[in-house]
Amino acid sequence: VLCNSGGLQEIPLKLLPPTVEHLSLTRNDFPIIKSDSFAGLRFLKKLSLDGNNISLIKPFAFRGLPRLRDLSIQHTPLETVSPFAFAGLQNISAIFLSYNKIKKVESYAFAGTINLKQLVLAHNPLLKLESNAFTGMTEIDRITLPSGIRTLEADCFNGLDTLGHLQLAFMDLRHLKGGIFRGLTNVNYLSIQESDLGNIEGDAFNDMTFVRNLNILNNKIDSIQWLNFTWEQHVGHLRFQGNHILEIPRAETLLVEVEKLTVIQNHFPCDCHVHSLLDGPLANGSMIHFVSKNYCISPLEVNGLPMSSIDIDSIGRCQEEVTRGNLEASKDSSSSAQRLSTFCSYLNLMLYFLKLLRIT
Repeated sequence: VLCNSGGLQEIPLKLLPPTVEHLSLTRNDFPIIKSDSFAGLRFLKKLSLDGNNISLIKPFAFRGLPRLRDLSIQHTPLETVSPFAFAGLQNISAIFLSYNKIKKVESYAFAGTINLKQLVLAHNPLLKLESNAFTGMTEIDRITLPSGIRTLEADCFNGLDTLGHLQLAFMDLRHLKGGIFRGLTNVNYLSIQESDLGNIEGDAFNDMTFVRNLNILNNKIDSIQWLNFTWEQHVGHLRFQGNHILEIPRAETLLVEVEKLTVIQNHFPCDCHVHSLLDGPLANGSMIHFVSKNYCISPLEVNGLPMSSIDIDSIGRCQEEVTRGNLEASKDSSSSAQRLSTFCSYLNLMLYFLKLLRIT
């Protein structure tokens, strides 16, 4: 059924045959999609609402469409994906929401939607993903997000279970804060790339589990406060490649327990902190391989040079590292002296008892 460019101001549900399978209502003039707007169209497989004046989609707008496979709402002034707007779509294959004015995806917008092949949100001025934006979605092949996202709230991916492919690209973040990936589980491919990540804060990657491939590619990273991957998270291959890191993280703030680790083509400061970097887990146990595959970003005179081309040993350690090393050495020395003193006291006591036995 084609009802295109008809000037419709509301969805003509009562005029539609209940057996309709393909329905196109493009370039009309209805501003709101109400709850249960298509109830009763149980045979509907494809629905296009492109080019309408849609500004609001109410909760459960598409309830009662058990056979719906393709849903397209594109080229509209829609700014917000409201809670439960696309909830309960059980067998849908694709939801196309490109070329709208979407700035925000609110909590539980897609709750209960399963078996989705692709959710496309590209080409929207989306600046913020709210907490629980994708909660309740399961068995999703691919989510395509637009570039330019500036805020990822904690738990924005919480409850997203069994995801094939998620790419977060061209973001402009002040920080990658804790809890963003909390609750994200069973992911085949997650890529964070071509973005300004600002500061990676503590527990940013905590509580994400069963991620087969995690790529952190070609980003600018101001600092890494804490990078934590444990065996309990079951991360397969972590690829840390092509990033520009402005401040080297301390070795004790890095815990990288993954099945496979690749750290290549990154740019690190070649300053006094480089020794901590080479002693830490990112070097993956091979300083020679690490310096041959990564580059210097500073000081200016070595910018862009392979780390292997500079004399690492000629770079002095930072004062705090020297101080910490001296303290540890002092502790070891004190401990050794204490053990020696204890042994000597024990030996003197034994000699005293032997002398007493000889007298008696």
